Amino acid sequence: MDTSVAIVIFSVLGAIIIGVTVILIKSFASPKKIDGIKKLLKDGKYQQAEKYAKQIITKDPRDFVAHYYLGEAYYLDGKTDLAFIEYKLVNQNALFDGRIQEVPFRKRMAELYTHFNQTQDALKEYLLLTKMEPGNAENDYSVGKIYEEMNQPGNAMAFYQKAIAANKKHSKAHASLGYLLYRTKQVEAAKKEIDFAIKLNPSEYSNYYYLGRILREQKDYSAALKALEKAQRDPAFRQKALIERGSCYMAVDHMDNAMGEFEHAIKVTSNEGSQETLYARYFLAACYEKQRNIDKAIAQWEKIYAKNRSFRDVGAKLQEYKDLQANDSMKEYLTSSNQEFVQICQKAALAIGYEPKKVEETKTGCIMYATEAKGDNWMSVRQQMALIEFHRVTDPLEDSVVRRIVDSLKPNNCTKGIICTSSGFTPSAIKYAENRPVALVDKEKLEAILTKAGV
Repeated sequence: MDTSVAIVIFSVLGAIIIGVTVILIKSFASPKKIDGIKKLLKDGKYQQAEKYAKQIITKDPRDFVAHYYLGEAYYLDGKTDLAFIEYKLVNQNALFDGRIQEVPFRKRMAELYTHFNQTQDALKEYLLLTKMEPGNAENDYSVGKIYEEMNQPGNAMAFYQKAIAANKKHSKAHASLGYLLYRTKQVEAAKKEIDFAIKLNPSEYSNYYYLGRILREQKDYSAALKALEKAQRDPAFRQKALIERGSCYMAVDHMDNAMGEFEHAIKVTSNEGSQETLYARYFLAACYEKQRNIDKAIAQWEKIYAKNRSFRDVGAKLQEYKDLQANDSMKEYLTSSNQEFVQICQKAALAIGYEPKKVEETKTGCIMYATEAKGDNWMSVRQQMALIEFHRVTDPLEDSVVRRIVDSLKPNNCTKGIICTSSGFTPSAIKYAENRPVALVDKEKLEAILTKAGV
């Protein structure tokens, strides 16, 4: 063999041997380095793990196993934005050949998509997990939560039920199903699910809030108050629970207790503009209004108006009571004590030609039985009896009020009914009063009567 040819052959063989050796060294070295990163992660040395992973990636940018562990190191180090970048890179390129466990990776990927509000991508990951782990209730529950956030209650319910089928003791799935049933007006079924969720996990205090709301709607106020007391142990539901407790007390006309709950609800937060705080102030104002403490009610409405000018009917309330401040007689009518109010109503009756004979206090004012005042020829004319109602309210009176008065005339030997209100009447009430022996006196007419009466 020619010497020059032999040299060439040996050179080529040497290059091949060196190349294979380098590849073998890398193939053995890389897993060892990856094992080193795993150990660092296990020992909580996240920044060192990041450093070693970056070294591997610098030499081989397509080493997606290293990218995966770099993402894991970032995640455990609290750098979720950097972790997300690495995980997405792995998701787009990696082959799950055993070096990266696909199920844990998918769970982390779904968690990161959720964290960064990429709902559709998170849903895809969780749906894939439901197929990879068909008996895992947690995956079904996570899919249900996403569908609920996407306002797809039907799909959400189906996956909550699937989670419960996989694990009958999954308290969160029972609770979430209960909340959805409550929202869709299936109250009894909702209560059953929430009760069971509480039985499974009594320390999940948010469930007591929804139970309290259901019990309040069912008018079981005593039980509702107890449930809502427990709900306050969850800081996220404390203010809401206090507002619900106040509503329970309002429903049974315990205004002092109601006001205490609403005041507490305002104090437990520093967010003056939140919906919950505005509602607490609104209901507190309603309590003041019922107690005829209009100045304090106005103060609450003004605080609400400063934060949200379109909140419910606050603007209309403020305008209404602004007019009231300019009308002393109407202000007296609305804000006087019950005893003073009866005296005002008696003066008003006399001003329209009726002499009060009997007065009874009612929840919204008083009812009066009166006879026509005596005229010059009173001896020759039989006096007619009238039934007069006075209302201190801000909402228009419904036709049910008119119907009740009309039905009460004959049994009380009255020939006429008169309804006086500080507000007005609904169209249906006005229509029902037509061609019937009842007169409707709205706010404007009442103001004129009070002025005439010298109030």
